[in-house]
Amino acid sequence: MLNEFWATASTTYKVLVFSAMGLIAVGIILNLVGNNTGNQGLAMTSLAVIGLGLILHIVGIVVRGQTIRRNLKR
Repeated sequence: MLNEFWATASTTYKVLVFSAMGLIAVGIILNLVGNNTGNQGLAMTSLAVIGLGLILHIVGIVVRGQTIRRNLKR
């Protein structure tokens, strides 16, 4: 099911998944750099970037759930 879903997933879902992963990765890198250099502003900004990535991840879960629900009705 998972392989079939990814192969037939909408472009919107794929963009959401990769955007979420990218933002979380950038946020982690910013957090590491900010904490290692003592730049508190950068470390706090990284938390907002990670949060945005998590929100996009949740939106992706909702989009996937709606797609699966729609396909089960058919």
